[in-house]
Amino acid sequence: MGVRKITVCHKRNDCIGCGSCVLYAPKQWFMNQEDGKSDLLGAEWKGDQFKVSKIDESDLDNNKKAAAACPVGIIRVD
Repeated sequence: MGVRKITVCHKRNDCIGCGSCVLYAPKQWFMNQEDGKSDLLGAEWKGDQFKVSKIDESDLDNNKKAAAACPVGIIRVD
C-alpha cells in the first residue's frame, strides 16, 4: 500500500504575499522573489486560476495550518 497523496490548491493570482504559508509549511511553500507572492513547490497551473500540487500525507497538518493562516483564504487542502 502506497503513501496517500493530498491535493493542495492555491489561487495564486489572489496571493498578497504575507508569507504565512511559508511559515507553517516551508517544505512545500516559498516566496517568489520576482513578484513577492508565494509559490507551491512542484505545482502546476490548473486553468488560469489555480496552481495544484500533490503532497505526502505526512505534510497534511502543516499545510492545513498554512491554509487556516492565509488571510485571504486562497489555499485549499483536500
